[in-house]
Amino acid sequence: MSTGEENYSRMVQALDTLAMVFLDPQGRIASWNAGAERIFGYAAADIVGQPFESLQTPESCAAGLPEQALKAARDDGRDEETGWHQGKHGQRVWARTILEAVRDRAGKLEGYAYLVRDIPWPHQSDDMLGSNEQQFSLLVQGVRDYAIYLLDPDGHVASWNAGAQRIKGYRADEVLGKHFSHFYADEDAKAGKPARNLAVARTQGVYEGEGWRRRKDGSLFFAHVVIDRLTDDTGRVVGFAKITRDVTEKKRAEEELAVAREALFQSQKSESIGQLTGGVAHDFNNLLMAVMGNLELLRKWLPPAARPQQLLDNAMAGAQRGAALTQRMLAFARRQELHPRPVDVPLLVHGMADLIRRSLGPEIRIGTSFPLQLPRILIDPNQLELALLNLAVNGRDAMPQGGRLEIGARSEWAGEGHSTALPHGEYVCLWVADEGHGMDPDTVRRATEPFFTTKGVGKGTGLGLSMAYGLAEQSGGRLLLQSQPGRGTTVEIWLPVAAATSDATAVAEASEDIDAPMHAGEPLSLLVVDDDELVLLSTMAMAEDLGHAVHAVRSAEEALAYVDAKGEVDVVITDQAMPGITGIRLAKLLRDRDPGLPIVLASGYAELPGAPAMELVRLGKPFTRRELHRAIADAAGQLGVAERAG
Repeated sequence: MSTGEENYSRMVQALDTLAMVFLDPQGRIASWNAGAERIFGYAAADIVGQPFESLQTPESCAAGLPEQALKAARDDGRDEETGWHQGKHGQRVWARTILEAVRDRAGKLEGYAYLVRDIPWPHQSDDMLGSNEQQFSLLVQGVRDYAIYLLDPDGHVASWNAGAQRIKGYRADEVLGKHFSHFYADEDAKAGKPARNLAVARTQGVYEGEGWRRRKDGSLFFAHVVIDRLTDDTGRVVGFAKITRDVTEKKRAEEELAVAREALFQSQKSESIGQLTGGVAHDFNNLLMAVMGNLELLRKWLPPAARPQQLLDNAMAGAQRGAALTQRMLAFARRQELHPRPVDVPLLVHGMADLIRRSLGPEIRIGTSFPLQLPRILIDPNQLELALLNLAVNGRDAMPQGGRLEIGARSEWAGEGHSTALPHGEYVCLWVADEGHGMDPDTVRRATEPFFTTKGVGKGTGLGLSMAYGLAEQSGGRLLLQSQPGRGTTVEIWLPVAAATSDATAVAEASEDIDAPMHAGEPLSLLVVDDDELVLLSTMAMAEDLGHAVHAVRSAEEALAYVDAKGEVDVVITDQAMPGITGIRLAKLLRDRDPGLPIVLASGYAELPGAPAMELVRLGKPFTRRELHRAIADAAGQLGVAERAG
């Protein structure tokens, strides 16, 4: 070697500002200078003879970038890159590199010259943004509401702003050089989403999406992400600009809104079904009214032989079952007429224990759980018994191989944020729990709909649970349903505690003898009003059978015209649901003409605004001949027909 060559070699070896490395034709490191040792941390003895890939990041090697660089240098003579490299102990180095093929005069490849210059990270974006954009860089660094940072072509973090540190929790020195997949949730990273997102940005120019990301402390946040491709003047991809915004609160608000919308939808659906069910029950009541009324009258004309009487009893039993069905439908629609009174729940349950045991059969073990002291609740006891029996039968059907069914209760104060969302106050929670097959969430959501059932054809009406739901709502309480597949079902009925002042009323109502014999009173002149001809004729026939004179009309307008024409009227019996003028409105117009006129209001609905204030006698549909007799007697005695006649 000449003296000049020796001097040049010593100069290259001593140069520590630039790595000057020679590679043999196979890409192995053949020489190493002081600059290479400073930049990469390796002494010459540790690195000479190692492959070119030793200076590249694992991600670059996995993507085949070292082989591509060597090939580009061989084919094109030169390859230039700016990106991350890897030194001793895995340290990351951001550097500009030039790889040139070295050939002899005959063109034979002798190796490669590899020049590396490390670049401090604040200036690493020059190749992407240009050195004249320092003001823009300062602006980006100061933004705190958005994480804005650069990625190299392989997805390694190349810059970091204040917003990125605030949102993700990392300082710049902790994250520079790391692959951006480090910020993804584990399941997304394992599914390959980072690589796919970067590929979309590389091929389409931009990727935009949302997903869960991970902070330094391991917590997750929901992010809106944009990745923009950055290219140089030749169209070569030099990196990516990544913008991340924390939208966790927005997502939480959207989820809460979706829950509220679903609750509103379910409420509106239940209300719509309730209105439809109530309308069907009203029409069905009218049909049953005609059937039951005429069957009662027919009994007087049948011969006393056993066979005709048995057939009549069967027909009446069928009609009464239909009436019970309409009561369940009205219960769901919250339109049934209730007679609430203070009820001792343990006493009521123990009183119907034999009925429950006979209904469930020997394969079901029945248990109870009541505290020593439990406040009374205000509810219609007959309807509560029916609801409990229906729930017990549902529990039995859920345990075809047998099992345990428990009925219990507890008192609890409902305050702010209570699971029932009931008004503040003291309530009794009455529950029925089984060990059956349970229900999935979709079935639970639909369980209180009328006619919805998971039982086979002919094994249930689908009204038991909906009737209990309607009873709870109409009684000022709530029905809650808890169930999981394979873990049984618990139905909770929350009902308000009865006030002490209700006891006297309950005793008075309990003392009424509803089975007292019907005594023929003074014949009266009745005005019967109903738009349904079948009901009108049935009511007229029963009233005439009771000895009264009846004038029947089919509308409120006809009734008013009859009264205005001085027609004889002692008591008015009117339907409530009539087109045009309702029964309550008709009663008001009649009382305006004659304040002392006795009026009976017939309806299957419970809520009739204005009826109590007008002191109208209520008559529930469908009604029997005895119930009609009692209503007429109550109305006549309430305002004094004899006094009006005098």
